[in-house]
Amino acid sequence: MASPSNYSTAPVSEFLLICFPNYQSWQHWLSLPLTLLFLLAMGANGILLITIRLEASLHEPMYYLLSLLSLLDVVLCLTVIPKVLAIFWFDLRSISFSACFLQMFIMNSFLPMESCTFMVMAYDRYVAICHPLRYPSIITDQFVAKASVFIVARNALLTAPIPILSAQLHYCGKNVIENCICANLSVSRLSCDNFTLNRLYQFVAGWTLLGSDFILIFLSYTFILRAVLRFKAEGAAVKALSTCSSHFILILFFSTILLVVVLTNVARKRVPMDILILLNVLHHLIPPALNPIVYGVRTKEIKQGIQKLLHREM
Repeated sequence: MASPSNYSTAPVSEFLLICFPNYQSWQHWLSLPLTLLFLLAMGANGILLITIRLEASLHEPMYYLLSLLSLLDVVLCLTVIPKVLAIFWFDLRSISFSACFLQMFIMNSFLPMESCTFMVMAYDRYVAICHPLRYPSIITDQFVAKASVFIVARNALLTAPIPILSAQLHYCGKNVIENCICANLSVSRLSCDNFTLNRLYQFVAGWTLLGSDFILIFLSYTFILRAVLRFKAEGAAVKALSTCSSHFILILFFSTILLVVVLTNVARKRVPMDILILLNVLHHLIPPALNPIVYGVRTKEIKQGIQKLLHREM
């Protein structure tokens, strides 16, 4: 695939993304379902965002947080999937040096932004169930605004060194990335320099950010479950848990797919490279496609808002 110039000592100005280096015939079979999932993700999130924007009854902190999660999903999906589909459909494999590291930054920062959003949403449910009388005074529009700034600033600042360190490496050899996306390690391996610091920082930052978020999510739901078990009114426990069900399902999707990606990367020598690449692509596509559907199906207020929106358009 690569030309002889790919192995010269000249500085690299662009990269070539080679999806499924061992089984490139997979691309033709995967292009259609990936396209359908991408259209589903864009359409479902678009409808959800428009519904929350136009329906006055949904102008509440919980739905604002859901809007933030949906926006993160849209940006992450648009950063990765169109390029993958361009490779599949039109064989457009080249990506510029700057575009590659911009994609790397968005992927590395938006993933912990999503986990941080789940953490804030878990805190929202904790206050709603464990301190219902104080909920209106704690979870306000100002709280959501401050939480949104924290989510973006914390994760953008702490993950920015990953693409910066990678971009500072000297790329003088191959420019063929055996991946569909500009993953940090896939790109750094092409450099002529030692990238141990880059790899170590990504490992520490990633696990610190994601780990702290999941610990706080776990603690929130532990307190929620303990409070629910103390409810004595008939049906109160079921009603309280039902308000958390959609959020819990989304966390389950997110954490399960993330865990699969992590475990397969740990077992890199036993898992074919093409499977790892496919899992990384699906990790940026399946949650954005499923998240708005879960909330749309399981949340009565959103379902009613979507029905009103559809009737208004008709």
